[in-house]
Amino acid sequence: MKQHTKRTIAIVTGASSGIGEALASAMAAQGTHVVLVARSVDRLTALATRIENAGGTATVIPVDLAGEQRGIRLLRAV
Repeated sequence: MKQHTKRTIAIVTGASSGIGEALASAMAAQGTHVVLVARSVDRLTALATRIENAGGTATVIPVDLAGEQRGIRLLRAV
């Protein structure tokens, strides 16, 4: 019988700095897979590297969420 495990995933917008970055780091440290969303791909990639080096997991989605269509693209990417 195939065993399914539950995995907690959080989408963190504004993850490239400030509260979003701190929240993503804290959630990843607790075992949550974090989807990092912001405009700055370089900062998101650096955060994902730090999270992964600490044993966590992260996905980077660089996007500017200004405007409804961009938010829809984010949801499709996840």
